[in-house]
Amino acid sequence: MPFEPITWERLTESLADRVAATKAGDGGPWLRVALDGAPPARPAGLAERLAEALRVRGRPALTVAADGFLRQASLRLEHGKRDPDAYYDLWYDTSALWREVFNPLDPGGSGLVLPDLRDPSTDRATRSDRVRLAEGGVLLLHGPLLLGRWFPFDLSVHLKLTPAALERRSEESARWTLPAFARYEEEVSPETTADVVIRANDPRHPAWNAQGE
Repeated sequence: MPFEPITWERLTESLADRVAATKAGDGGPWLRVALDGAPPARPAGLAERLAEALRVRGRPALTVAADGFLRQASLRLEHGKRDPDAYYDLWYDTSALWREVFNPLDPGGSGLVLPDLRDPSTDRATRSDRVRLAEGGVLLLHGPLLLGRWFPFDLSVHLKLTPAALERRSEESARWTLPAFARYEEEVSPETTADVVIRANDPRHPAWNAQGE
């Protein structure tokens, strides 16, 4: 299916409609959505816009950043500050995401989600209070390298950048992560794994390919 040019406004509204029509795969009262993309693709911005569009539709939404669940620096930087394989395999605390974000949204769960665990700038525990996501609510987890980890997403959205666009839009200090994203493309193939793919090479002119539409 080819990519269709679209505005961010129309894309957000269409995504909100798609989410609102999606049923939880486990039959539970909460929906879990991935907004997967490298930082230059700005998945956080899309998550915030989508959350607002869902609230307008009467669906409570909670945005959670994967970067709030980094492992402590002594573990993730064990192989140095710029090791792309460590970034891919070790930086994100997937066990904490399961325990604090996904498990509370299992059928019969409490609905109490921890929005973050660790401040990436200080490497200290945030000590944030848990947030109750009302039944019928939607978790919007955003960040890089989310797919292929067996997270129980009911809908997955991938913001795609070509290698050239990713390099062009990455800050110089972050370009050491580029091999990790090349590995992600090779091992996970997010463009074929995700339910919805958004081509975001030009931040002003997105295009999308909604599989299953």
